[in-house]
Amino acid sequence: MTTEAASPRVPGTPCWVSLMVHGLSTTQDFYGALFGWEFRPGPQQLGPYVRALLAGREVAGIGVLPPERRLAIAWTPYLASDDADAVTERIRACGGTVGVGPLDADRAGRMALASDPQGAVFGVWQGHTMKGTAVVGEPGTLVWNELVTREAAEAGTFYEHVFGFETEAGPGPDRVTLCLKGRPMASIRGVGDTLPRERGPHWTTYFAVSDTDAAARRVVELGGRVTGESRESAHGRLAVVTDPEGAEFRVIQR
Repeated sequence: MTTEAASPRVPGTPCWVSLMVHGLSTTQDFYGALFGWEFRPGPQQLGPYVRALLAGREVAGIGVLPPERRLAIAWTPYLASDDADAVTERIRACGGTVGVGPLDADRAGRMALASDPQGAVFGVWQGHTMKGTAVVGEPGTLVWNELVTREAAEAGTFYEHVFGFETEAGPGPDRVTLCLKGRPMASIRGVGDTLPRERGPHWTTYFAVSDTDAAARRVVELGGRVTGESRESAHGRLAVVTDPEGAEFRVIQR
């Protein structure tokens, strides 16, 4: 299903996804060839940054990781807010950490980067001239976000208190769905001690594709990796892949 998403967002809605890398040009080449993205400059408050467009509509952002920041190369979801400063205060009050901001991103909006009490990194976006992704659900666009952590219910309580989510158990053991006004927005999967030690708790981004197997083959052709066999899921055929710098994401045929 395709959803136009250019209007103001209900606070808590996943509204943007961003990647910080070492090689901006080579990363643009990879995602441009994989998803058909084109790029134009975005706000430069944190260094060189571009917005990815599909058919002229903004769908994601890619920036350069500052050399002094020893952060994992990973896609980061941004959750909508109508007051980024108030949200960051709630993040701290609920045991999270604010690493960057809040700060203005030109006239586009106000942002912050934070981590939950278990260490999973996410962003906060208070949109002004740019509300977030212009479309979701089409091939080459964001379709879902999932938090992989040790224990789902505990993590769900944090996001419930900070963003006002309703939490629903399931589907499956140690899983929580984050909802707004009864509408599913993201999921949390608890994996206990099987959580990869080198990554820790982390958010995972799902991008829609028209053909999962073809997309997985294309990832390899472009210098990325497929880290697991394509498989059927309740929501469509999916594959876990990484880009050439190691940023993991999932492609799903819906």
